[in-house]
Amino acid sequence: MKKHVLILCFLTISLSWTYAQENREIKVESSSVTTGEATIKGKRVPYKATAGTMPVWNEEGKPIATLFYTYYERTDVSDKASRPLVFSFNGGPGSGSLWMHLAYTGPFVLNIDEEGYPLQPYGVKANPHSILDVADIVYIDPVNTGYSRIVDKEVPRSTFFGINADIKYLADWVKTFVSRQNRWPSPKYLIGESYGTTRVAGLVHELQNSHWMYFNGVVLVSPTGLGLDRSGPVAKANYLPYYAATAWYHKVLPADLQSKDLDEILPEVEKYTLDVVIPAIAKGGALDPEERKAIAKKMAYYSGISEEVFMQFALAVPTSYYWKELMRDKGLTVGRLDSRYRGIDQTDAGERYDYDPALTAWNHAFSPAMNYYAKNVLKYETDLTYYLFGPVHPWDRSNENTGNQLAQAMLQNPYLHVMTQSGYFDGGTDYFNAKFNMWQMDPAGKLQDRMSFKGYRSGHMMYLRAEDLATSNEDIRQFIQKSLPAKDKPAKYW
Repeated sequence: MKKHVLILCFLTISLSWTYAQENREIKVESSSVTTGEATIKGKRVPYKATAGTMPVWNEEGKPIATLFYTYYERTDVSDKASRPLVFSFNGGPGSGSLWMHLAYTGPFVLNIDEEGYPLQPYGVKANPHSILDVADIVYIDPVNTGYSRIVDKEVPRSTFFGINADIKYLADWVKTFVSRQNRWPSPKYLIGESYGTTRVAGLVHELQNSHWMYFNGVVLVSPTGLGLDRSGPVAKANYLPYYAATAWYHKVLPADLQSKDLDEILPEVEKYTLDVVIPAIAKGGALDPEERKAIAKKMAYYSGISEEVFMQFALAVPTSYYWKELMRDKGLTVGRLDSRYRGIDQTDAGERYDYDPALTAWNHAFSPAMNYYAKNVLKYETDLTYYLFGPVHPWDRSNENTGNQLAQAMLQNPYLHVMTQSGYFDGGTDYFNAKFNMWQMDPAGKLQDRMSFKGYRSGHMMYLRAEDLATSNEDIRQFIQKSLPAKDKPAKYW
């Protein structure tokens, strides 16, 4: 009998051990430290990279989730108090931080061609344009993105998955990280891309008002609407400048317009949108029929699609239809997130494309590169799946006020500057609506000297185009350097 009990105990222990081995779990606290060296603007930049996890705690101090992060620190700088620190977030919501990490500001970038298309073998190469020369960088994966996970399954998903819930727990995490790394004296920056702009716009306000942590700058890469009202005619009209940029790229504009440079065309189309299209759509059925026809003709002239289409849609052609229609006669579609990319559908008929050719190309390149980089360069070992897009739904989008929160943070903090970066060929978060954000955040014009806009001849991820990788990083570099106050300059108005 004893022998059978021993065997049973052994089997129980063995099965438990086997289950533990097969149960993919992330450590609440972990780290892997490596060193490297980048050459940026022709100069040597040694650094330390820490890849690991750090908890999200509840009010009782119990870990309820853990976030994966990668922290790059330049190692030949002794004065950390004056060394800028950048926190980098991507969007989705539900997207990991790999996009800007492995294609924009970090020491390595994807192995892709000059225009951003995937190449094999998949992998990474040195990034000579990284901002690591002027700032340390932390790339953060929010809950259920990348390698970040919930560790207390009893905690309601609403704790993490919503505009304001996301901002609240991430602010506490950032505050803890800054305290652990002893970086409270450092100038601090937030950079967010796409939904990440919603995140950082709210974060800077939350950190400033709930944790008394003040920032020098926020960079909005391909920003969302930030909760700013653009309903009705504005929402319907504001895409015309993007249509003009896309049509120009694909060389489908009338010859006289096509012969001009994009810098000449866009200001003209922007003015027409503000002065003519928005008021016309506002008039609705009261718009004179002849005037409607004349405006449809002009919008067709600027957009590369027919006057008849604009008449059929009462001047408000949806973006989803435009991506299908622009090159329908050639059997091609254009991308949502980057309209330089072309795709093919099963049939040329229909009101929208089958897939976004831009996003498909990017997933093709990013996933293998990130899995390779984490294991072989950062030396971070895990059996977890790196979620490019993780399970974060349902996402509570109610009570968004992030654009006004960012503006309020700027009003309260004279040191705080904001820069917007947009690609002219981005149809998901278009550049003209990004400008509209800036106008609405600052209706009285009091913040214009601390707000700037940079446009690029690429799409949502402007940095995937080699030329724009260089210019957009340099714009961030200059933004950081210009937003650092002179020594002993007080944060005050007049």
